[in-house]
Amino acid sequence: MSFEQMWRDLEPLGLSARTGGYFRQPFLTAEREAAAWFGQAARARGLRVESDGFGNTIAWWDPVGDDRRAGAVLTGSHLDSVLDGGAFDGPLGVVSSLAAIDVLRDRGVTPRVPLGVGVFVEEEGSRFGLACLGSRLATGQLSWSDARELRDRDGVALGDVIAGDDHTDRPGSGPRARADAAVPGDRGAGGATPGSLLDGVSCFVELHCEQGRGLALRDDAPVGLASAIWPHGRYRFDFHGHADHAGATRMADRRDPMLTYAATSLAADAAARARDGVGDTIRRATFGRLDVRPGGTNAIPSLVSAWLDARASTDEELADLLSEVERAARDRSAADGTTLDVTAESVSGEVIFDRGLTSRLAAALGATSDRDIAERGVAERDAVGREAADRRRSRALAAGALATGGNAGVPIIPTGAGHDAGILQQAGIPTAMLFVRNETGVSHSPEESITTADALAGVDALANVLAELITDPPAAPQLGEAAR
Repeated sequence: MSFEQMWRDLEPLGLSARTGGYFRQPFLTAEREAAAWFGQAARARGLRVESDGFGNTIAWWDPVGDDRRAGAVLTGSHLDSVLDGGAFDGPLGVVSSLAAIDVLRDRGVTPRVPLGVGVFVEEEGSRFGLACLGSRLATGQLSWSDARELRDRDGVALGDVIAGDDHTDRPGSGPRARADAAVPGDRGAGGATPGSLLDGVSCFVELHCEQGRGLALRDDAPVGLASAIWPHGRYRFDFHGHADHAGATRMADRRDPMLTYAATSLAADAAARARDGVGDTIRRATFGRLDVRPGGTNAIPSLVSAWLDARASTDEELADLLSEVERAARDRSAADGTTLDVTAESVSGEVIFDRGLTSRLAAALGATSDRDIAERGVAERDAVGREAADRRRSRALAAGALATGGNAGVPIIPTGAGHDAGILQQAGIPTAMLFVRNETGVSHSPEESITTADALAGVDALANVLAELITDPPAAPQLGEAAR
């Protein structure tokens, strides 16, 4: 089955006829149908499908007569979407990974170690509010006791969804409905226990559509490599006021939390714009979600909850940005007679992808020497030391300087988007990313766009690097050891 046929089969699932966007929220019908599609496509290729109790799944291509996990190479991505999202964010990596296995088999490549295609659940955080939920659970960076208490917008707990006790009468609510999985603490139908799914994995390579315009601005680069993920976080601002009548209450007597929120949103925009693009500095601030109580047109709100997505080029810059926004919010709150609570729902520090693995990918895509790789920002060695060199290079790239060199000139670019790859790298699994050019540069929107030619170039690039890794695998790290 070709890449194009797989894409045609997956494409309708969760597609809105009204907006042209996707609604694949975790453990609801469309996302479970996509998970079932993946299982069928994997088994049609003779792959061994294994799941944990959280909805994460890996399909394994094992060496003949050997299903031991030691030294395994993992690729894949996710199938869930943001609300009204694009077609390619996540699914491109899953479909490309299966297609890459087809290419490797056609080339006669024989794996020395297992090659897995993974699908991590709730990468976007669009239902339970925590991005990369599945990969955090799989790596042990999030405990089940904490995760089970997460609730969606309807108040449904993740623990109830996983157990199949959410009582929402929606098809495919839990992972048992349409994918092999187990309740945490049990052994899954595929043989994995929660927390063991990544045992023996030596590295992870995630292919993803680029979420930005780094490749779109170039005519000669359908595929790029990732250098780093910028620090980012999600913060809930709860503005408390006093509900009252919209017509009977004098303006001077109001304690309106909507006014405090509005001023805070403008302050966040101003704080980000003041330094975004100044030298190497990156700042991004977005209030993209709002919940107003009681929500009546003719009532002053009693509570406005707003979610801030903040990103920056360094951990310090992110902390400064949040501090400036919170200070402005509290100053305005005092003037309005409202009160404010700020909760950090998730914060992810800077991630620099594994130097050695990225070097191997760069070489597989055309660089011919260590000097070529060094010129492309992967393995700079100088007196300031390796860590400082990595950070300086990452920040220079973040400012828009695409590092190229060697024969292929494969761009190495940072990303302002979070990924499961970042979670695995933080867990000590050497990780790298391939980006495929997104013509519009737009993401988390129906306007996401990748040509078939670029998608196939991504499949070939992924097949090239996987061939290198499964015939000469790196040593497996200990899960949870400090990322290098």
